Amino acid sequence: MVTKAGLPAVFMLLCISCAGSGIKSTAPDWATDAVWYQIFPERFRNGDPDNDPTGALDSPQPIPGWQVHPWGSDFYKRQPWEINVRPDNFYWMHTYRRYGGDFQGIIDKLDYLADLGVNAIYINPIFNADSHHKYDGSTYHHMDYYFGPDPQGDSLRVAQANETDDPATWIWTSADKLFLTLLQEAHDRGIKIVTDGVFNHIGRSHFAFQDVMANQQESPYANWFEIEAWDDPGTPENEFAYGGWWGVMTLPEINEENGTVVDGPKQYIYNSVARWMDPNGDGDPADGIDGWRLDVVTDMGIRWWREWHAYIRTVNPNIFTTAEIWDINPELLEPDLFTSSMNYPFAMAVLDFVGDVKTKITPSQFTDQLGAVIDSYGLTTVARLQDLIDSHDTDRLPSILMNPDRNYDREARPDQHHGKYDISKPGRKIKRLQKLIVALQATWVGAPMIYYGDEVGMWGEDDPGARKPMLWDDISYEAENHHPLGHARKEDSVELDLDLRDYYRRAFRIRHEHSALRGGDYDVFLIDDDKEVFGFKRWNDEETLLVITNNSDQPQKVNLESYSPFSVVFSLGECQVSTPNAIEMEGRSFLLLASNAE
Repeated sequence: MVTKAGLPAVFMLLCISCAGSGIKSTAPDWATDAVWYQIFPERFRNGDPDNDPTGALDSPQPIPGWQVHPWGSDFYKRQPWEINVRPDNFYWMHTYRRYGGDFQGIIDKLDYLADLGVNAIYINPIFNADSHHKYDGSTYHHMDYYFGPDPQGDSLRVAQANETDDPATWIWTSADKLFLTLLQEAHDRGIKIVTDGVFNHIGRSHFAFQDVMANQQESPYANWFEIEAWDDPGTPENEFAYGGWWGVMTLPEINEENGTVVDGPKQYIYNSVARWMDPNGDGDPADGIDGWRLDVVTDMGIRWWREWHAYIRTVNPNIFTTAEIWDINPELLEPDLFTSSMNYPFAMAVLDFVGDVKTKITPSQFTDQLGAVIDSYGLTTVARLQDLIDSHDTDRLPSILMNPDRNYDREARPDQHHGKYDISKPGRKIKRLQKLIVALQATWVGAPMIYYGDEVGMWGEDDPGARKPMLWDDISYEAENHHPLGHARKEDSVELDLDLRDYYRRAFRIRHEHSALRGGDYDVFLIDDDKEVFGFKRWNDEETLLVITNNSDQPQKVNLESYSPFSVVFSLGECQVSTPNAIEMEGRSFLLLASNAE
């Protein structure tokens, strides 16, 4: 039986019993083979200028002179409408910018991503929302109108449909259908799609919250949110009060009791996720998304996540789920919970080792930090973690390296770092360190994840600088000579770094060609704190690979008597075989060797 919304009728029933169904996680095989690419859709590619926004929906009032931001403009140069509204605050005005990125832009660049070696995409929130970041969803069952081909038409059709939380009332918009096209086009190229799920809060424009504000305790959605006080119609004041996520009142929190979401929003979330996991409702999830990235998971109860996972695995037993957690948390990666997480501990260890100067850690400390992740989760689980360095929530990798010796994701903007955060374009030394880090991502245990544009040399401080529009070779870019705080700065050219892009491509190709780098075992075989040399082995029944990093600024000799003979598979920097059993490595270099020792 299929409803008119195209969903099996079973999806419309509250799956209370599924929490005890015994369905456990079966991690998909592709998770260990993945090379991830994170896309912030509003800033990735404007594939259809005809659907560009006509205003900033999250602005409290229309902004005179507002226009879609020129894609190739100096990021820190304010347009006339920005100066007229707030000439003194770049960071405040930036939130109202729109660049016009959309689904068509992603579709148009799938071949680019496939050529780069990407076979899995994580897309930041794409459900209809007012902001540029879309973490304030007005719905979970419709894609953002401005990511599709007919925003005004979609808005009108949804309004005329009189939709409720009942999926039988839901229609398919042109944006929804284009997203399904994106899924098909990606799957045709062997690329998986994982979307962002934000279930602990919504935006004020969410249909249920709008009804609550209008009808107060008489609303059928009155128990969906954390309401602290209702308005008294007998007084001139509006006493209506509710809980906002981390005190942000534009993000009303979903109501939870006893560690789980209450029944009303729970059912709505279940129906919404099923819509995208099996769009045609035929019981075969092949036409749906391949996984979920779940936002701020520790802000929700563990019981909720067990119930939610049990439910989605009735739709797709092999669905991939990855948690946004910033530390090591084995409790969340149990068989009935998440299959993966964003491996921020990996990022912190690598940056402490390669990126810092005064607080740089030794190979021994680096080994301990990486080993703690494997000891906590086990090798099988770590093999499918997302080994990222930067994201939409941090400053970009090159800028992190330009501003060393800070705690990760702290003091990451000029207005937060005593005015000392350097936003200028990184030079050759930083590029060399970035290449060294990418080599570690491609060879260490886990699946490398690249934030859009890192591969072409994009740089920038924490939000908003990390969310600059993507660099493309068919767009001309102004030089950057403005500063967000109005400070003087040198002029920096903005163009694609094709050499860096080729390096990323080669590193990922090596990963795809060698199975030991994906699902193989590992062992650290070389730690020399004095020379700052670190080496580990990856192997399986087919091959044994040696990974060696000279993290010092000086040339170092590495003895490999136990692994001779060997051959060079991939390298960064000059290396010479000084004896049959030793290699001379220049400073800040990397080697991937195939050992042919018996």
